[in-house]
Amino acid sequence: MAADRTGAVTPTQPSPILPAAAEALAAARAYAGDALAPETRRAYAADWAHFTAWCQQAGCAPLPAEPAAVAAYLAALAPLYSRAALERRLAAIGQAHRLRELPWSAGHPAIRSTLRGIHRTHRRRPRQAAALTSAELRRLVAACGHDLTGLRDRALLLLGFAGALRRSELVGIAREHLRFTESGLRLLLPQSKTDQEGQGVELGITRGRRAETCPIRALEAWLEASACRFGPVFRKVDRWGNIEHRALGGDAVRDILRRRAAVAGITVPSGERLSPHGLRAGFVTEAYMAGARDEQVMDHTRHRDLKTMRGYVRRAKLVTESATKLLDL
Repeated sequence: MAADRTGAVTPTQPSPILPAAAEALAAARAYAGDALAPETRRAYAADWAHFTAWCQQAGCAPLPAEPAAVAAYLAALAPLYSRAALERRLAAIGQAHRLRELPWSAGHPAIRSTLRGIHRTHRRRPRQAAALTSAELRRLVAACGHDLTGLRDRALLLLGFAGALRRSELVGIAREHLRFTESGLRLLLPQSKTDQEGQGVELGITRGRRAETCPIRALEAWLEASACRFGPVFRKVDRWGNIEHRALGGDAVRDILRRRAAVAGITVPSGERLSPHGLRAGFVTEAYMAGARDEQVMDHTRHRDLKTMRGYVRRAKLVTESATKLLDL
C-alpha cells in the first residue's frame, strides 16, 4: 500500500519482473532440473510417462494425483515389479508434483497402507548384484582378446574393479582426469552419485602385481591403441574397428560385462544378478578379506553410509566367519 499527497492510501501495483530477473528465474528452474543425476532424471521421466499413460486409461488426473489413484496404480504394478521399482515410481510421481509446486505426500495412509500390503503379499527378496572378485575378474579379462574392443573391455573391467567405480563414473572418465605416476594412477571423478554438487574426488589406484590383471597396464595399452589424447576414455568401437569420439553409455558397461561373462562361462548364484555393480561389491569383499579397515574401504568406495558398506562385508563373512566354525562337527 502507498499514500498519495492527500494522505489517501492506494493499493500498490506489483512491480514488473525485469528481463534480467526473468532470466534468473529461468536459470533457477534449469538448475533445479539439474539437481538429479542424468540417469535418475531419465528414469523418472520414463516412470512419469508410464504413470500419466495409466491415468489417461483409468480416467483420472495425473496432476495433482489423488492418493487413491496413486495407490491403485501401485496395486496394478504389484504383480510385475520389484519393491525398489515401485518405490522409484512413487519417487518419480512425487518429483513431478514438487517441480510444479503441487501438494504431495508419499506418506498418505492410502499410499503407505497399499505399499505395505503389496510387500507382505508379494514377498520378493531383492536380487543383489553378485560380487565379482579377482577370481572371476581373471576369467573375464582372459575372455577379452587383443583387438581394440578387447583392449577397451579389459581396461574398463579392471579399472571398474580397482576403483570400485559405478557405471556412470566409468563412462564419465576423460583423458584429462587421468594422471599416471610411477606407482600407479591418480583418477579424478568430477561428479558421482554421492557428490551431486560436483566438488570432485580423487582416487589412487596402484599398479597390480600381475601383468595380465594390472589395471594401469591395461589402461595404458587401451589409451595407446585408441590414440586417446583428450575427451572420453571409454568409447564405442564399431564393427570395422573405427573408434567413435563419444563416450559409452551406462548400458554399454552392462552389455560388455554380460558378453565377456558368457564367453568366460561365468554364472552367478540363483537369487543374484550379474551386474556392473558386482565389480564394486567385489572390491569391498576382497578388501575386507585382505584385512582393510572400514574407513579405508569407505574412503575408496565413497560410501557415505557405514551400514550400506557393511552389507557387502556381511555377505563376505557369511561363510568365512560363520559361528558354525565353533561347533564340534
